[in-house]
Amino acid sequence: MYDDIVSFAELGDFMDQKLKNYSSGMQVRLAFSVAIKAQGDILVLDEVLAVGDEAFQRKCDDFFSEIRKDPTKTVVLVTHDMGAVKKYCSRAMMISHGRVKAIGDPETVSQQYTMENLEAERKKRREQLHGDYPLGLNARCPVLRTTAVSSPVCDGTKPFVFDVEYQYDEPGDFYLAIALHDLRRGGITYDSGPKVFRMKEHGHRTVRFSLPLDVFNNGEFRLITSLRTPTPGDDGMTDAVGVALDRNACDFAIRNNRNGDYALLSDRVVRFTPLDEGTVVIDPRSESSDAGASERDDVR
Repeated sequence: MYDDIVSFAELGDFMDQKLKNYSSGMQVRLAFSVAIKAQGDILVLDEVLAVGDEAFQRKCDDFFSEIRKDPTKTVVLVTHDMGAVKKYCSRAMMISHGRVKAIGDPETVSQQYTMENLEAERKKRREQLHGDYPLGLNARCPVLRTTAVSSPVCDGTKPFVFDVEYQYDEPGDFYLAIALHDLRRGGITYDSGPKVFRMKEHGHRTVRFSLPLDVFNNGEFRLITSLRTPTPGDDGMTDAVGVALDRNACDFAIRNNRNGDYALLSDRVVRFTPLDEGTVVIDPRSESSDAGASERDDVR
């Protein structure tokens, strides 16, 4: 058993060292190896998937895939990785500040976890109110908020529908501009431009928009709307009167197993094409088995 533990943990070169000299990752790998080789009926694992190199991650994946088929084993996986929850677990529980907030199927609990984290991030960024108006608003534009009509956690196969509520009573032309922010990767993903959406009605109104999501991979996003008026002397520009920030912005998340998690754009809409016919192209979405390899073309 000792040799099996050392081999799985990949710590053969370090077994003569004192445990206190191990890094936290090495300690977790060793503890995980001891636990699974001990063949207990109940196994509790805390954030074990967050450590180790790619090879160790694959071994962990193989272990969970196999043990899930064994009805005599019970595994309690503690993790913040919702992908792992949906992939490995048959039932999920969300605990916040020591209290159970949700329990049920992994998909539903994962969605609730995602939305509560988005709300927590929003609260962190929320600043103190300025006078009688939220940050970004004022007497000229006392109301401006963006709210989801579609589910805030969506699979990206359908457009995301949202409403923009505003109040603007001054005469003259005015516009709404909408910017899409990528909360996971940073930066502005898309901006409508300052003079695209000219509003026809003054007063307190609500207008509805849709945004196609099929081009994106998984991620968390925020819609920030600004109300703008023409810049004197510059026909192409506008000045912001009010901006829907913090609690008046709209957060949503895309979650779909068909999507990637790293890059923003999906390879359904953009992909590099090799011009050298001798280039070998390996599709990471294909199975790595010999049978899978024989069914796909590696040279395109």
